[in-house]
Amino acid sequence: MIKANLLTIVSSLVVFCMAASSANAAIRHHDVEYSTPDSTMEGYIAYDNAKKSPQPAIIIVHDWMGLADFQKHKADELAKQGYVTFAIDIYGKDVRPKNADEAKVLATKYKSDRALLRSHIVAAYNKLIAMKRVDPNKIVVMGYCFGGTAALELARSGVPLAGTVTFHGGLSNPTPEDAKNIHGAVLVLHGADDPFVPPAEVEAFKKEMNDAGINYTFIAYAGAVHAFAIPSAGDDPSKGMAYNASADKASWAEFEKFLKKILE
Repeated sequence: MIKANLLTIVSSLVVFCMAASSANAAIRHHDVEYSTPDSTMEGYIAYDNAKKSPQPAIIIVHDWMGLADFQKHKADELAKQGYVTFAIDIYGKDVRPKNADEAKVLATKYKSDRALLRSHIVAAYNKLIAMKRVDPNKIVVMGYCFGGTAALELARSGVPLAGTVTFHGGLSNPTPEDAKNIHGAVLVLHGADDPFVPPAEVEAFKKEMNDAGINYTFIAYAGAVHAFAIPSAGDDPSKGMAYNASADKASWAEFEKFLKKILE
């Protein structure tokens, strides 16, 4: 009887501690300003405030429309999994395209000037690793579309990343020799029918990775076009950009598997 009572008490304590731990877990998020030589940027940080020791961190880079709710929601989602997540800003505080034409101008500006692009994303990286709650040895960068190009540029800059991930990202590189600077693994999640990243660009990227001896994985989703992981891209693949629910789900699962492999 005494043993039974003790077991009941212990079980109750375990349940109480688990409940208390869950209650103490609190996702915090807020805007964060940081500077580049030419601009003031404003990103969005999300984290579990109950975790006091330095945690693995993920940088999210927006598509050509700039930092928006989509990336912030992804940051919140990843923070619930225990990562400090920084949805960064490439364009500058309050610089947000109003339409595709404005987005094209901005994205082209940075894709045409890789030094400028690198300076903006490296500034975000430096802001992140200076945060006390971040483990600087466990950083992953990921990006969507234009953000995929930016993520790869951060990796090519030589900063010590644990991994780099692109979702339907641009793969071009005017200086392929810079691939030798990449640290960590690379995961490319690609739409097999993406007209904005043609086969020649894909093959050049693979050659770049192979020549540099990079540990990379390239996954192409049949029937998926550009922006397959962004619901607001619409549902008409004939336009070259469209959401694809199955590719979105499968690619996110690959991403989460990648994170667990290299960060945990």
